Amino acid sequence: MTEYVSTTTGLFPLPDWAKDDLSDLKGHQKHDLISGDEGGEITAAYEEAREEVIDVQREAGLDRVVEGQLRWDDMLAHPLAVHDAVETHGIVRYYDNNNFYREPVVTDDLDFSGDVASELEATTELVDDDLQAVLPGPYSLAELATDEHYGDEVEFLGAVADFLAGELEAFPAHETLYLLEPSLVEDAPGDGLDERASEAIDRVANATDADVVVQPYWGALEEKVYAHLLDADIDAVGFDFVANQEDNLYNVQEYGATDDVSLGLVDGQSTLVEDADAVRDRVDWVTERVPVSEFETIYLTTNTETFYLPYAKYEEKLAVLADAAELAEVKAA
Repeated sequence: MTEYVSTTTGLFPLPDWAKDDLSDLKGHQKHDLISGDEGGEITAAYEEAREEVIDVQREAGLDRVVEGQLRWDDMLAHPLAVHDAVETHGIVRYYDNNNFYREPVVTDDLDFSGDVASELEATTELVDDDLQAVLPGPYSLAELATDEHYGDEVEFLGAVADFLAGELEAFPAHETLYLLEPSLVEDAPGDGLDERASEAIDRVANATDADVVVQPYWGALEEKVYAHLLDADIDAVGFDFVANQEDNLYNVQEYGATDDVSLGLVDGQSTLVEDADAVRDRVDWVTERVPVSEFETIYLTTNTETFYLPYAKYEEKLAVLADAAELAEVKAA
């Protein structure tokens, strides 16, 4: 029998009060932030905000709880932007939308940082055995960065994968890991590099005992990229069925899928709040059209990060995901 798991891709919007407070605090401590020292008041504000978003996930009834990645001002580039071997340069557009991040320029070896692990360690005080970790996938992180040290695209991708694997090995116990890989869609790797990207994902996935979900979004993977991704030692591939239904469905019908699957069925960018019954129906629409007789696990999630949303809308969408998964479980029973 299929298990239905409600979860998110992380990178939540800040609570409204935290957005205002942190804006003021960061304005007063600009020099400290440049040097990497956030200061006690900023740290305390993030800790309070983390507790709030975890409470929101609990109240919504999600099956997996994430830390929220509230400190990730540079979004998926964050793990490099805070690294000692990286210089942050000018503001760069984040894919094709109105969000921006500081360009991370790698100038030395990417050794261990521990930044994300420390966030998760703090989260374990609030979360039991349903913790979900979130990281950028190695291909997306490499594509968002500029290499001024390794000098070769393939070598740089491998270095980023090794860096993420090293960070992951320091994580506290977690049930699931989501690797977010929008660049596999937006900046698809060409011949040869598509296989290397799969190998890099495999390297990261093997650094954890948790279930690993690779979630591309903002469209569908090219056929060869998808086929190579299935070669990686991962538990689930994610699909953005909000941005592109037909091409994602074609990939599954043509090439098959992993035993588990992650369905991006709730729009992480739109303020329109979906109906839980409609989301459940979308699950049926997918499963009725794929050649897999039964997935072991179906993750129901947003198709993208939710930091685009007003905080109140983000809260509503979490409840929709939890309700849709519960409805799917009841129907399956």
